[in-house]
Amino acid sequence: MATSQTIRLEVATKARLAGLRNHPRETFNDIVERLITMAVDDEPLSAEEEEELKEAEADIRAGNYRPLDDLLRDHGLL
Repeated sequence: MATSQTIRLEVATKARLAGLRNHPRETFNDIVERLITMAVDDEPLSAEEEEELKEAEADIRAGNYRPLDDLLRDHGLL
């Protein structure tokens, strides 16, 4: 048997949650479950992905990057 728990939300937070409904009858519990699922990545990184992240961090520390504004300007998006 499912149980429920009352939580306190600010009015603005409840309104924001309501705005995330996929359909009018979606419950707040369904919305929170969906958000939790989206927020938690339970797949571990592969060794290759970890190495790529380390290389990217080293590049950033070495100053080998371009600011986002420069890239957007180059592509006419800013």
